[in-house]
Amino acid sequence: MINVKRQSDPTPAPEVTIRPVPSTTLLRGVSRSFYLSIRVLPAGLRTPIAAAYLLARATDTVADTAHVAREERHRLLTTLAAAVDAQPLPAGSVEKLVATLAPQQHDAAERALILALPACLAALEPLDPGDQADIRSLMRTITSGQLLDLERFSSVQTPVALASDAELLDYTWRVAGSVGEFWTDLCVRHLGDFADLPASEMRAIGRDFGMGLQLVNILCDAGADLAAGRCYFPADALAQARLEPASVQRQPERFMPLYRHWIQEADQRMDSGLRYAMAVRSRRVRAACALPALLGKRTLALLREAGPAALRQRVKVPRSEVRRILWRMAITLAGRESLARQVQQLAS
Repeated sequence: MINVKRQSDPTPAPEVTIRPVPSTTLLRGVSRSFYLSIRVLPAGLRTPIAAAYLLARATDTVADTAHVAREERHRLLTTLAAAVDAQPLPAGSVEKLVATLAPQQHDAAERALILALPACLAALEPLDPGDQADIRSLMRTITSGQLLDLERFSSVQTPVALASDAELLDYTWRVAGSVGEFWTDLCVRHLGDFADLPASEMRAIGRDFGMGLQLVNILCDAGADLAAGRCYFPADALAQARLEPASVQRQPERFMPLYRHWIQEADQRMDSGLRYAMAVRSRRVRAACALPALLGKRTLALLREAGPAALRQRVKVPRSEVRRILWRMAITLAGRESLARQVQQLAS
């Protein structure tokens, strides 16, 4: 999520070839772990969740394309949000968006996703009307958070912080907590009585879980975000620590108590995620929910261990550990007792 603001290139974008959606390849390319969760879902859930994920990932790519000016990204993201919402647009709007953004993608998977955007939008049409409505509602919420980001963080010259805890939590709800609500609504519609807890409680826990996953991302990306002019840690809390966003990396010892506070906040929300997974009756859906919670818990343990070094280098769970987690879930069929044991092991 590193943005380097510069003026848009005035020369016309080269023509690009619009490609169909190779969903498995696309998902694997743009998602390190969520692809694994989608793979184990029942087919009826897999298709709408994959469609929603690809669209959300595409809007994130639009918002974060470094070599396009912020004002232009805001315009392009607004256009894509309208296209997802099936609003009338001038002919060729999406194709022009693709032609502008695809050449700017240095990552092959991101480029493939942008090239597949028209097909991703078309993939909504065969879905159940309820699934379509839920995906469009979700995307309105997610893109509202992404547009807020573009408005708040308008310069990379001096890092800007969010004003308060309330702003941070609102942002995490928009871009991720809403996904937990969406996931629950889909499970209720497709699986009926899918959990031991009432649907309203699962929806609230799912929202908390999604917000926690976004906090994990923010904690992992803190150093890179600061370099890009974004500080998600609230200005009022920084002021109490006698810090400004620009001084965080120069004085990490002052920043660490605030950083550890948000690690603890994210950890509590990962506990909500595990509670969510434990309540799910379908072993396949339970495994899909448990994986990001387990990886989130392990990432937070690694962040605690890294301390100030986490501001200089992004902390990630090694692929070997991810494989071990998947193997244990497979041989135990995502049993509740075995998941509880894994939580204790990964958090240590």
